[in-house]
Amino acid sequence: QVQLVESGGGLVQAGGSLRLSCAASGRTFPFQVMGWFRQAPGKEREFVAGIRWRGALTYYTDSAKGRFTISRDNAGNTVSLQMNSLKPDDTAVYYCAGGTVLAPVHNLSSYNSWGQGTQVTVSS
Repeated sequence: QVQLVESGGGLVQAGGSLRLSCAASGRTFPFQVMGWFRQAPGKEREFVAGIRWRGALTYYTDSAKGRFTISRDNAGNTVSLQMNSLKPDDTAVYYCAGGTVLAPVHNLSSYNSWGQGTQVTVSS
């Protein structure tokens, strides 16, 4: 079974940057879509950014457009999220997710593998 492991979270001041990475382990890479979601305390998990593995089409929630960039590394079976101009509202646990079926990237139900999450804290 493929496991997803996130890294790169941390504490940053408002206006700063962080880069999250998600590595997929296993002998084969089964995912058609990969995404980043986040969950703040007391809130539901929400879509941030997604990518179709073939063709590298990318998608973003409105709050991420222009500030975040999702990218993939075929050779390393990794997906990254570059986050710039961070705001305190971006504070959350960020989760990497993989879906084995080509499905809408913004839907939680499109994914069947999840990482353990990495904390991002943006101070004002």
